[in-house]
Amino acid sequence: MDFNVKKLASDAGVFFSRAMQFTEEKLGQAEKTELDAHFENLMARADCTKNWTEKILRQTEVLLQPNLSARVEEFLYEKLDRKVPSRVTNGELLAQYMTEAANDFGPGTPYGKTLIKVGETQRRLGAAERDFIQSASINFLTPLRNFLEGDWRTICKERRTLQNCRLDLDACKARLKKAKAAEAKAAAVPDFQETRPRNYVLSASASALWSDEVEKAEHELRLTQTEFDRQAEVTRLLLEGISSTHVNHLRCLHEFVESQTNYYAQCYQYMLDLQKQLGRFSGTFVGNAESTSPPAAAASPPAGAAAALPAVPTIPVVPTIVGVPSAVAEGVLNPNEVKPPTSGTRKARVLYDYEAADSTELALLADEMITVYSLPGMDPDWLIGERGNQKGKVPVTYLELLS
Repeated sequence: MDFNVKKLASDAGVFFSRAMQFTEEKLGQAEKTELDAHFENLMARADCTKNWTEKILRQTEVLLQPNLSARVEEFLYEKLDRKVPSRVTNGELLAQYMTEAANDFGPGTPYGKTLIKVGETQRRLGAAERDFIQSASINFLTPLRNFLEGDWRTICKERRTLQNCRLDLDACKARLKKAKAAEAKAAAVPDFQETRPRNYVLSASASALWSDEVEKAEHELRLTQTEFDRQAEVTRLLLEGISSTHVNHLRCLHEFVESQTNYYAQCYQYMLDLQKQLGRFSGTFVGNAESTSPPAAAASPPAGAAAALPAVPTIPVVPTIVGVPSAVAEGVLNPNEVKPPTSGTRKARVLYDYEAADSTELALLADEMITVYSLPGMDPDWLIGERGNQKGKVPVTYLELLS
């Protein structure tokens, strides 16, 4: 116990002496060993890397998991070195609700069928989101976190050691300077007319003592300088390793972008498939005896695409007149029996590829131009399209009507 108390007292003395020395340096009352400009640039670059890595890491975590409580829970599990439990994504939860609602409303009703189709797509979107989060966490977040918790902590430790070595070196320089000044003062030749012989003897003895003190201070300075140079070299090598860290983070960033690209490509494809499926079901909603609401709208483009598209003008539908075949009103159409009206046709540009579900529909290719028109009693979500000698129904949501 006595040893521990002495060590504690010694450490406290060193701490206060270094704190006083550091304060004097800040006030300009003590000399400070300056590091070379290249070394200072390396430290500034390392600090910049650490600060921006922390910000990028935190914001990426927010992007992947916007729920704060969920992020805190994952953080605690990581600190406890336990596996994070699997969590249902929002898309998968929405899919579950839609499926349960479809079972209550009746899976055979138009609304129930649509809920099942949309729910299945939401489930696939949720699974894709889960894969993206897992991939981004492994390939991007983990390397950033390893740098902050591993390499950066080592750099900080060595920099603190270098700082202590520098303070010790400056203290030795100050001690040597004081010893040399005292030696010079003691070695000054006394005035025998005003000084007693006894004082002369004391002065010579003090000069010898200060000479020994100067030799001791010079020896300590050499040892401290060697330790400082060694520590400076170790710290320099670690700081120069920041360039390798940048290369590693660059590779991880490319992997993150690739994962994000694949994720959004999957989402787009899933929504495009859903849009085609809903477009095929639109005709079945017309004239449904069980439906108490207006016919469901045909599938719309993805949210991002819809926001960028111009408003789609509609073609007025002429009220049902006598003589029109009842097959048109019931949604069953034979394109060969349809004759274009004398007026009311217009041009339209195709926005997306569309695959015809049966012989009554017209397959479409993106960016091609076709002629479209409507017939009395026809579903407003569909038009008759003509391309040369080909004719068939086309969904309005796949077209940009031109004036």
